[in-house]
Amino acid sequence: MEKLAYALILASRKLRPYFQAHRVEVRTSFPLRKVMHKPEASGRMMKWAVELGQFDVEYKPRTAIKGQALANFFLEFPSSHEVSGNECATESTPMEIPMENCSPWWTLYVDGAVNGNGAGSGIVLVSPEGHKLQSSIHFGFKATNNDAEYEALIAGLKLALEMKVENLNVFSDSMLVVGHIKGGFQARGPRTDLYMRHAQELMGKFKEVNLEQIPRTQNADADALAKLGSQREATLLGVIPLEIQEQHLSG
Repeated sequence: MEKLAYALILASRKLRPYFQAHRVEVRTSFPLRKVMHKPEASGRMMKWAVELGQFDVEYKPRTAIKGQALANFFLEFPSSHEVSGNECATESTPMEIPMENCSPWWTLYVDGAVNGNGAGSGIVLVSPEGHKLQSSIHFGFKATNNDAEYEALIAGLKLALEMKVENLNVFSDSMLVVGHIKGGFQARGPRTDLYMRHAQELMGKFKEVNLEQIPRTQNADADALAKLGSQREATLLGVIPLEIQEQHLSG
């Protein structure tokens, strides 16, 4: 419990401008608010409660594994990090960014992989300041290459929505998936059509979203994570969290 409270305090200090400007949802299975505000709370917990009291922090029950990924994301921020005051500034990307929309822009890289050991997907979500949230997913079901690419895209979009991202640049090295979503290729087969419609539905929940195809060489991080997920390589689990997905995300 104390470690969780400390992680929240650390996040509020490193992302102070964000905490000051936004409501922050904390998803946890522990009654953190009650513990921090108990009269008999320790001096340190009471101090933290007072410090967090200046922000609009809302505590909600934890419902998904991504909540832990979010906590890990905050803890990986370097202590010297300062949030840029220019919300329109983003990393250089191959696409034009609508400058009339000055909310922060995030970047999502996704990839899928299928081999003799199984199938998986890799996701790299990059904040406007360049910090990376990485995820590797192993599928507990049979999947084609196209299935894996779509699963990666859908999982990445869901992660971005959970992070309250409003503006998102999405990069995939799958010409087929990008062509389906943007209307250049026709989706053939009920499964592919279901994937396409679900991805389009998720993309419609963002304020602004751009999807572009990039060469595999420019998608190296997501590609490596996808291969890791497909192989379920145990020796690397301490470096990158590996999620086991038992069902298709498309329903």
